[in-house]
Amino acid sequence: MKRNDYPALPQLFVWLALLVVSGIGAYLTLGTPWCVPFFFIYGILYGSCSDSRWHEFGHGTAFRTRWINDAAFQLAAFMVFREPAIWRWSHARHHTDTLIVGRDPEVLAKRPPSFRALLLNFFALQSTATAIARLISHAFARLHEEEKQFVPQIEHARVFRTARIWLLIYALVAAYSIHIHSMLPWMFIGLPTLYGAWLQFYFGITQHTGLAEDTLDHRLNSRTIYMNPIFRFVYLNMNYHTEHHMYPMVPYYKLPELHRELRHDMPTPYRSTLAAYREIIPALLRQRRDPSYFVRRNLPSAFKPGTTAAGTATPQAGSVI
Repeated sequence: MKRNDYPALPQLFVWLALLVVSGIGAYLTLGTPWCVPFFFIYGILYGSCSDSRWHEFGHGTAFRTRWINDAAFQLAAFMVFREPAIWRWSHARHHTDTLIVGRDPEVLAKRPPSFRALLLNFFALQSTATAIARLISHAFARLHEEEKQFVPQIEHARVFRTARIWLLIYALVAAYSIHIHSMLPWMFIGLPTLYGAWLQFYFGITQHTGLAEDTLDHRLNSRTIYMNPIFRFVYLNMNYHTEHHMYPMVPYYKLPELHRELRHDMPTPYRSTLAAYREIIPALLRQRRDPSYFVRRNLPSAFKPGTTAAGTATPQAGSVI
């Protein structure tokens, strides 16, 4: 759990440098086919890398120096269109009540799953439309009823202030776009949240989809998947998702080490994202017909759901502890 600036700072620099270089490349090659790969890379760095970094910086674990963590969190939150105060508390609820029905606000595929919603969110269309409506509401000092359940009263003023700043930024982008009679400014700010979101969505579905609801054992409701170095850079090691949910204050750069420490007590990791999707897609199809269906994860024989290593009972969902 020890935090250190230096493992995270080089990765932060590399991410931002790649974002700048790909953006400059896209601008300089406008009007030629070469701008397509540059915008493709820029979109992933903007709309997918920012999501995993928003997530990790939101936990406050990446950097020992708090202002670096907070500044990077604000930037990544803007890029992925997730209001910082709202989503920091929403994500805290997600960790507290992972896949607890009626409590977890971050379920990507509720039962029965809506394939229309999943397809729209492949490019963050539905989620962004909802986010825009909420942003406007927050700018007028109104919170959604669900948000009132997990955002403390002391944070409300910050939510409203951030919403107004974000709307001002987007208004300036719109004004400049009108002034130069071009959509180009939106290709660098705003639209990458949509056209670059697909890879993060591809990763995000693997976290919990199709697994057990209403259990406090994260080995049963989360997946750990082995990924190649490029995927791990984009995803910031969140492929070790079971370990992350069990110990959310462990920095992302320590998750591989944590995985090695815990793997004898864990379900078998998936060998790849494709291996995970070979389980997820049939599960979604079956949940359309039978919402009660879920994938049962096999635990090591020495450890059973509802017991500790010593064999004593542990609280289940809904218990008072």
